[in-house]
Amino acid sequence: MDVAGVDGCKAGWLTARVDATGRLRIRGISVSTTFQELLDSTSDCAAVAVDVPIGLPDNTPRQADVLARRAIGPRRSSVFPAPMRATLDANTYEEACALSEAASGRKLSKQTFAILPKIREADMLVTPALQDRVVEVHPEVSFWALNGRRTLEFWKRKPRGAQERLRILAPAFEDTISALRSPKGAALDDLYDACAAAWTAGRIAYGTAERLPPAPDFDSAGLRMEIVY
Repeated sequence: MDVAGVDGCKAGWLTARVDATGRLRIRGISVSTTFQELLDSTSDCAAVAVDVPIGLPDNTPRQADVLARRAIGPRRSSVFPAPMRATLDANTYEEACALSEAASGRKLSKQTFAILPKIREADMLVTPALQDRVVEVHPEVSFWALNGRRTLEFWKRKPRGAQERLRILAPAFEDTISALRSPKGAALDDLYDACAAAWTAGRIAYGTAERLPPAPDFDSAGLRMEIVY
């Protein structure tokens, strides 16, 4: 049974496709340039876990983000607040901040604005029906769960952070994760994040995944606002 873990990267969407029967086995590592291409390439997967906000609030912070930040503690800054739905129409950071402030009283973070095109791309294609198979994850939450619900010590883009994540991933995979190489347009931390998301996708396929919050809220488009791990 194949599943996929997906992380946004410079070139588009980095996908770790794995066989989730028993310990995970890498089927392939690839990059899709568009979200539609990603959906097409994983249409036969039992579950697809994507690191992108799915389900956007109208005027208040998502409970999923609040709980995720609380869970991972010192690594909480890696969970960017999901943007207000109104900001999807923005063309500039200033416009996005104005739309966000009008909707919620808060400006948009620069980190969230940087990934707004990817959020917009996913929001255009994910439907409530598709969300039964294509779900939102956050790699730091997946790593936290993989690590016995203990917070990771080091930032992922530092050498010690990469080593820490490699150590946590290794027992879940039959493959030698350290031998994997990132495709052009993706970084090593993108690869490890995609592998962590694939671990969560396996849990989704077998019905053992958990969610923040356990009973999700729904946005105005009928999408669940949740982070799965």
